[in-house]
Amino acid sequence: MIDFALKLLLAWLLGSLVGSLVLGRVGGGPDIRTQGSGNAGGTNAWRTRGPGFALAVLAIDAGKGWLAVCAVAPLSLPGNPPLQSPWLPAGCAAAAVVGHVYPAWFGLRGGKGMATLVGALAALAPPLLLPLALVWVLVLLLSGFVGLASLASVAATATWQEVAGTPSPLGTFLVAAALFMTFTHRGNIGRMRAGTEPRLRLPWRTP
Repeated sequence: MIDFALKLLLAWLLGSLVGSLVLGRVGGGPDIRTQGSGNAGGTNAWRTRGPGFALAVLAIDAGKGWLAVCAVAPLSLPGNPPLQSPWLPAGCAAAAVVGHVYPAWFGLRGGKGMATLVGALAALAPPLLLPLALVWVLVLLLSGFVGLASLASVAATATWQEVAGTPSPLGTFLVAAALFMTFTHRGNIGRMRAGTEPRLRLPWRTP
């Protein structure tokens, strides 16, 4: 259990390397949390700093989710025999997502966790990226809301896994992730209900 707990801690610390905040400190400039929506995620990075900066942010945030599963979970720690548990990869994935939202290095104020979740899922179950992406694109094109697309895609993927698969750590991770994404996007949900949430301008959708 010590091995499990230490790896969860390492995954959380890895997740705490929030892409937009790391790049902001390295490259200079204002804290992105003082700009736009005040969020440290990829969408606000795109709106405030442009596509190049946003793509670099997404690469870092997704990459650390992948590393939490593929590098931290199988790591051999000195003095601790590696724990062979099917829950360890999913646990490290969850810890990295939580680290992104509550980063140790940035005052527990990070992003919403979607990119890190995608990176972790790419390591845990790559085939599930297809339904996740399809639902995300479909909801985005129909609604214009990035937050709603993120929520719907994670919820649909969790439902698919629970219906089509067998009970597993992966299914538990996805259900927990869907609930956590709802929590981290609570501001988006409130703004959508109030009619103040920014949305994409699409030619086939009336304002």
